[in-house]
Amino acid sequence: MSEITQAKRVVVKVGTSTLTYENGKLNLRRVEALCKVLSDLQNSGREIVLVTSGAIGVGVGKLGLRERPKETEKKQAVAAVGQCELMFIYDKFFGEYNRTVAQVLITGDAMEYDHSRKNVENTFQELIGMGIIPVVNENDTMAVDELVGSHIGDNDTLSAMVACLVEADLLVLLTDIDGLYTANPRKDPEAKRIPYVAQVTDEIRALAGGAGSSRGTGGMATKVRAADIAGAQGIPCCVLSGATPENLYRLFDGEQIGTVFGTKRD
Repeated sequence: MSEITQAKRVVVKVGTSTLTYENGKLNLRRVEALCKVLSDLQNSGREIVLVTSGAIGVGVGKLGLRERPKETEKKQAVAAVGQCELMFIYDKFFGEYNRTVAQVLITGDAMEYDHSRKNVENTFQELIGMGIIPVVNENDTMAVDELVGSHIGDNDTLSAMVACLVEADLLVLLTDIDGLYTANPRKDPEAKRIPYVAQVTDEIRALAGGAGSSRGTGGMATKVRAADIAGAQGIPCCVLSGATPENLYRLFDGEQIGTVFGTKRD
């Protein structure tokens, strides 16, 4: 656990189901608690990068829509509204704890080409060096991979790519379940949480099968994929319940919570 407790540069990804209520509106109490904890962790000397989902979910709530739109163009429009609302709230809450945030919207192809990738990398390094917390999301008005259902563009994978890009010491995925289980804990009362996964195997991928919530695009499968991507670059990953953001303190204090995924360099 020392690699976790001593992690200095940490990428934290928060999912839509953690940020919002069932009706799609922001869970302000939880968002405020998250911003407080991340600000405090940065005060302690850690470097924080936040990858956030929720633009479409928040946009649905903001516009009073009864359901998530199915047409790609409408999803893009709703995401644009939601992204504005998200950043307003993050700026407000982080600002209350004397932290400055920056919006970073990126697309998959920006990570694929050396020149654009280097530009993104330089931006992150400057922001982190200035003590600013980058708040990262996919640019949904330009990238449609996530919107049309392809998991190439999901934010779990994006967070792993960002972790690799900034050479993070740890990736934390905050979600609506407290780790990987031997079966679906919502359906099987005998399901047991798996505290540690040394390596992502086909068996682990099979356990992670299934979709996410109605408000998000990811499920446990995308989180296992993200852990695999990060692990290949020597970055451990922890899947953790985001219902109580203070769980991050417990994680960094060395308590065994969630599911920790080892690295291929272990």
